[in-house]
Amino acid sequence: MKKIILFSAFAALVLSSCAGNPEGKKAETSDSTAIVENTVSGNSFTVDTAQSKVVWTGTKVTGQHTGTVVVKSGSIQIDNNTLVGGTFTLDMNSISSTDLEGEYKDKLDGHLKAADFFDAAQFPEATFVISKVEAGATASDVKVTGNLTIKGITKSISFDTKVLESTDSVIKTHADFNIERADWGVNYAGKEDDLISKQINFKIDIVANKK
Repeated sequence: MKKIILFSAFAALVLSSCAGNPEGKKAETSDSTAIVENTVSGNSFTVDTAQSKVVWTGTKVTGQHTGTVVVKSGSIQIDNNTLVGGTFTLDMNSISSTDLEGEYKDKLDGHLKAADFFDAAQFPEATFVISKVEAGATASDVKVTGNLTIKGITKSISFDTKVLESTDSVIKTHADFNIERADWGVNYAGKEDDLISKQINFKIDIVANKK
């Protein structure tokens, strides 16, 4: 019996190590930071929710799943064509897989909204508020820091962002990063024989227009 228990524990460890994280650089994560309101100068641009998108990817031992979350609202502050601030709201009830169809899609989408994932009934929105923007390696690269709130838990994250276009009328940005899901209370481990990765990847495209 003892050998069986030890073997089972070893097998679980091996499977866990096989559930590699999705491709992407992990965002730097720390406790939330204080954000002083009404201190960001510049012009305000309204996020175009129809053109903006959030694509998520989660991996597991046997493969991966990909899907989307709707950007519900947001605004970006621009000063001299430079990103200086912004706030964004995601509709967590819109979370949906795009790699499945029919019954399997319905089952996964329902599970993603359940309490052991994002608990969309109790926490229907996720938010991100920029607290700092730093220059990157090139004129179009910046490092964005801000407070990400998921399931009522707020952490400060920092990640690289590419400014694809910045004019007097429109700004377009792209970011690609991972987060450690347990930091926001997303703790579901997966099935014993199909454990899921500890990180989630987000690819975020934002389009915002001058008010």
